[in-house]
Amino acid sequence: MTVERKEQGQIPVGKVQRAAKFIKTGAKVGGNYVKHYAKRIADPKISREELDNDNATDIYSSLSELKGSALKVAQMMSMDKNLLPRAYQEKFSMAQYSAPPLSYPLVVKTFQKYFGKSPESIFDQFTRSAVNAASIGQVHQAKLDGKKLAVKIQYPGVADSISSDLKLVRPFALRLLNISDKELSHYLAEVEERLVEETDYELEVKRSKEISAECSHIPHLAFPKYYEDLSSERVITMDWLSGNHIKEWLLLNPSQKERNKIGQALWDFYHHQVHELKQVHADPHPGNFIILDSGDLGIIDFGCVKVIPEDFYQGYFSLIKRDLVANKEELDKIFYDLEFISDKDSQEEKQFFKAIFKEMISLIGRPFHQDSFDFADDSYFDQIFELSDRVSNDKMFKKSRQARGSRHGLYVNRTYFGLYSLLNQLQAKVSTTKPKWLV
Repeated sequence: MTVERKEQGQIPVGKVQRAAKFIKTGAKVGGNYVKHYAKRIADPKISREELDNDNATDIYSSLSELKGSALKVAQMMSMDKNLLPRAYQEKFSMAQYSAPPLSYPLVVKTFQKYFGKSPESIFDQFTRSAVNAASIGQVHQAKLDGKKLAVKIQYPGVADSISSDLKLVRPFALRLLNISDKELSHYLAEVEERLVEETDYELEVKRSKEISAECSHIPHLAFPKYYEDLSSERVITMDWLSGNHIKEWLLLNPSQKERNKIGQALWDFYHHQVHELKQVHADPHPGNFIILDSGDLGIIDFGCVKVIPEDFYQGYFSLIKRDLVANKEELDKIFYDLEFISDKDSQEEKQFFKAIFKEMISLIGRPFHQDSFDFADDSYFDQIFELSDRVSNDKMFKKSRQARGSRHGLYVNRTYFGLYSLLNQLQAKVSTTKPKWLV
């Protein structure tokens, strides 16, 4: 399915240019608030929906022109259904695979810089227009020696503007996420580290080949071959996988058996990475998966990989053990080690946060406590979103003097919530395998 999108002839790459764009957007958002409150004076019944729509449109329009880290953060926020108002979810999710693409002259410039040649000099065929455009790069289709290839090209300036962009996005994030400055700092430090890695395309090719090889035994999974001689710091060339993104595939009304097959492949893929490799494809949004014409699941992007430290792994997954909740001393130690509570907390705070985190752990761990789990159970997800909403609006969380939870938990949590969300979209029932020591 091809969508016509207006191409960009340039991207602001300098700090001053990018800051000016944020300031201009901030002024627009401020103006939207003024208009909204003026209307509220005339009609107190007016809802925030129009304000959210206007702000979401203005912020996404600005971030999609800037590309890079700020747009990536917007994409990440859109993956959590309870983190943002619906207007923001819908707009920001477009960053997954339908951002405005770069014009062809900028693509040629990148090739000249890294290969000393134009794309036409390297490939037999190369599409002048991008077939897919996301937050950090865009994809073109190419042919060489009869093989159909996907060529991913990183946007100019993205790697150099990560730190400054994240500083600029702070005011928007604080307002949208409704969290403390300390929590945001904790969050953005980990995000910056992953983004630096994600803009290193040579690292991505290395990890892609390693994880693909380690997971090649898993049934109904497929991975593209990567071509190092046709790749560089800012360009990746791999086999083209033909098929549909998950949303498009679901419109074809697949059978429950087909849904379960894809769901099981997803579960097995993540199970093996987390528990055997201790590193995981930590960007489980629908744009990174293709249902192939063969009916198997294709994995097409290893840009965001979280390496899981052994001590964090042991503590985090120990929490999911059924009998651990009854063992107060062991549970308290893990809560301290994973930074859910600290000596700075009052007794009241310790009791509150331990109770909340026990509830969270019980919910997240529920699929692990059964031999199979039906992710079509919307009531399960309603409980997760209700808890998330309750926590984000709780005064105890808002006045907390510290961030809660190890920074390593950010991408591991995101991975599991993303996986659960995909399985819910698939309405799949899967065998929830787990390590023997976790049973």
